[in-house]
Amino acid sequence: MSKEILMVAEAVSNEKGVDRAVIFEAMEQALAMATKKRYDENANIRVSIDRESGDYESFRWWEVVADDVLAELGTQFTTEEAEEHDATLQVGDIYEEPVANVEFGRIAAQIAKQVIVQKVKDAERDIIVNRFRNRVGELLSGTVKKVTRDHIIVDFGDNAEGLLLREELVGREIFRVNDRTRAILQGIREETRGPQLNLSRAVPEMLVQLFQIEVPEISEGIIEIKSAARDPGQRAKIAVKSKDARIDPVGACVGMRGSRVQAVSNELDEERVDIILWDDNPAQLVINAMAPAEVESLIIDEDAGSMDVAVNEDNLAQAIGKGGQNVRLASELTKWTINVMTTEDAAQKQKAESSDLVKSLIDALEVDEDVAAVLVEEGFTSIEEVAFVPLDEMKAIDGFDEEIAEELRARAKDALLTKALASEEKLASKEPAEDLLAMDGMTKELAYKLCAINIVTMEDLAEQAIDDITDIDGLDTEKAGELIMTARAPWFAETAGEQE
Repeated sequence: MSKEILMVAEAVSNEKGVDRAVIFEAMEQALAMATKKRYDENANIRVSIDRESGDYESFRWWEVVADDVLAELGTQFTTEEAEEHDATLQVGDIYEEPVANVEFGRIAAQIAKQVIVQKVKDAERDIIVNRFRNRVGELLSGTVKKVTRDHIIVDFGDNAEGLLLREELVGREIFRVNDRTRAILQGIREETRGPQLNLSRAVPEMLVQLFQIEVPEISEGIIEIKSAARDPGQRAKIAVKSKDARIDPVGACVGMRGSRVQAVSNELDEERVDIILWDDNPAQLVINAMAPAEVESLIIDEDAGSMDVAVNEDNLAQAIGKGGQNVRLASELTKWTINVMTTEDAAQKQKAESSDLVKSLIDALEVDEDVAAVLVEEGFTSIEEVAFVPLDEMKAIDGFDEEIAEELRARAKDALLTKALASEEKLASKEPAEDLLAMDGMTKELAYKLCAINIVTMEDLAEQAIDDITDIDGLDTEKAGELIMTARAPWFAETAGEQE
């Protein structure tokens, strides 16, 4: 029997690629389960197999618990019971004694088989997870094992399978069993039937890694793909940059007679790929990304993270693309919101914005329309810019001297000060409502502090969260919570009245 145990451990280990220690543990567990069936009561059984000879020993063990604890029959001893076996035993110790080994009969063998199969599955699952754990985001190559209406199963060998959902395919791809395919590993989901490798061919990383394979300069780090955007199966854009001024990154990615980009396109169901030159200047990058449409002008709004891009009316359809595809991909590629319009619409919009800006400068600086228009034409877009721009820049404007520049700066600063004072007066004019002042736990000083942050009534306070008011001096979390609950008391009273 000992030789049989060694032979089984060796055979299963070689066949499944699982460590022999795992197989021995499975056999020990199986023998322990078979041994437990000898006892009418619960029993803790431990079996130890000698890894060299295959001989094994069986033990029954009990845990020692305190006398005031109700000991579990068959698995625990009170200290009084433990003394009958060994006077040195203390609470928490384990007492065990050898028991007769169970023979490998039909039932024991069946249990052993079930345990070994489960252990092997668990071990194989761990092997697969560990094998792919650090490969998430990589391009994997495998063989199509099964095709269904909803998904494709890809076999990577050694019991590792990937799930490629239909929505993660490219265009109208059709796969058959035994076809070779490549996909990006998006993640690993552990399930009872085994770890599931989630795959995708539709993510931008698929495009990036295909170019790394086809373009040696990218894999060598000479050319870098800075960004990528895809409409899977239809169109994609990638932005590339060369670290070597002697190498044209766009030409390298296109390849001789378009061979490299065509190889990538063929892999992705003829997906059209636009390769553009990366530029650290956001405006130039957007101009490049809008290709093949030609940009006439653009206006950047850095605060909103957007650009208004103007094109000739003849190029408008091309700039937008079918279903907005071109401008959408350009936005994804550059990380800027791009608003496409004709040059006429852009001129009208700019004229309207300039008119509003001119009017605001006339009112704030008390100047005539001509002076305000000159400031707008020179790029001044706010009173703050007039107030704080370096004096030399304003003096450089045609027709402006130092005296005019200083006067305009002074007027702008006065306008800002007046605006700030008006804001403070408006805030100071607020008075806390009577119900807020009369609240339990409220002080007049605290009520005015709340009023300063637009909490004027009890109802306003009731709608706040604790974090909203703990910034007020002298108001900690506990006190803030008490005040808010007091303010909400009428809500609970109304609810109770409705229920009655």
